[in-house]
Amino acid sequence: MVGATGDSRVLKSQDNRRRLERWLVVLIAIHSYAVGAGLIFLTEFGARMGGWEEVVPLFFARQAGVFHFLVATAYLLEYFRHGTVTMLLITKSTAFVFLSAMWLIEPGIWIIPLSAVGDGLMGLVVWLVHRR
Repeated sequence: MVGATGDSRVLKSQDNRRRLERWLVVLIAIHSYAVGAGLIFLTEFGARMGGWEEVVPLFFARQAGVFHFLVATAYLLEYFRHGTVTMLLITKSTAFVFLSAMWLIEPGIWIIPLSAVGDGLMGLVVWLVHRR
């Protein structure tokens, strides 16, 4: 009896972690879609709100929006096909390193360190939940 109860708790714990992981991946993908949409459709407004005076040409900021759509879709495809989060972890860790380096280059732009911390935390939480 004791073994069965322990086994059911382990299974329930695994189910809860899997459910949490699924929600994290979906919410992070939604976040990436929202950032992508902002970069594409609110390019100038977003740049001013983020701390830049001007973004010229707008093409590259909008292209970054398209890439946000691509990686968000890759997160979902990988997770729901294979149950893995490799693309998400690579993307978030790369974003963290890149944004941290950019903060050193452009320290007056407030959105850069905020984005670095956000991406780093998203990746860290998913890694902690996924590693079981």
